Amino acid sequence: MLDRLNQAMDHLEQRLDQPLDVAALARVACVSEHHFRRLFSALAGMPLTEYVRRRRLTVAAADVLAGRESLLDVAVRWGYGSNEAFARAFRVVHGVGPAEARRTGSVLRSQPRMSFRLVVEGSTSMDYRIVTKEAFRLAGVKARVPLVHEGMNPHIVAFLKSVDPETVRRIEALSDQEPRGVVNVSDDLAGDRAEGTELDYWHGVVTGAEVPEGLDSLSVEAGDWAVFRSSGPFPQALQHLWRDVFTQWFPSNPYEIRPGPEISQVRIAEGGDTADAELWIPVRRA
Repeated sequence: MLDRLNQAMDHLEQRLDQPLDVAALARVACVSEHHFRRLFSALAGMPLTEYVRRRRLTVAAADVLAGRESLLDVAVRWGYGSNEAFARAFRVVHGVGPAEARRTGSVLRSQPRMSFRLVVEGSTSMDYRIVTKEAFRLAGVKARVPLVHEGMNPHIVAFLKSVDPETVRRIEALSDQEPRGVVNVSDDLAGDRAEGTELDYWHGVVTGAEVPEGLDSLSVEAGDWAVFRSSGPFPQALQHLWRDVFTQWFPSNPYEIRPGPEISQVRIAEGGDTADAELWIPVRRA
């Protein structure tokens, strides 16, 4: 897997001045486009589009400093339709505009070319199971919220506080299969998982029953799910579990993520400082 990812990075680097073709990168890596975006974001710590933007502006900076071409020619080569658009993007990455950088020889920032390698950090293993489920429904309430990578998400906290106890009881009564009880679900994530990216957050249950009026419902296709468990500080236990699944488990196992909701269940211990977390990720054989 890591070899194929590095081949995809070579493919990207050779075409850095061309429009980003994620489908072609996924073909080189022998995974789906959906999985490639998710895996890259988890391994690199940034969305693919952000990495490509930084790499392009790193290489473009060398053209700016060389002074052999007009700034407009440099801008057009690297995908910008005007000096103004190029200058805005250049300033975000380098802290100065291209004209100033050319004139004064300013200190610029570089985004190194990225590659992936296996680092052996110990003998800790990850416990998981593969569960095949028939089609089911999610039933509950949902809200559109921004993604927060570390710590409590205040938008989710506010949403959960707004759900009245009677609605929670109606939702809980519909649970009739694994994972049993109320679950938290992330779905319809826009973009590349950058901080602030919007997603649908569900507070609901997994059910085969008809969903009564007044509750939100989502039909989920049949398929395989990789199920992981972790215990530790709350909310870090779940956030770190998600990170480890993508940075450790997927590169080491013949599976890829398939489209579908990501389901989590957290049982907070008395006192609220620690929790047991379970994460259900939709997968298929790579």
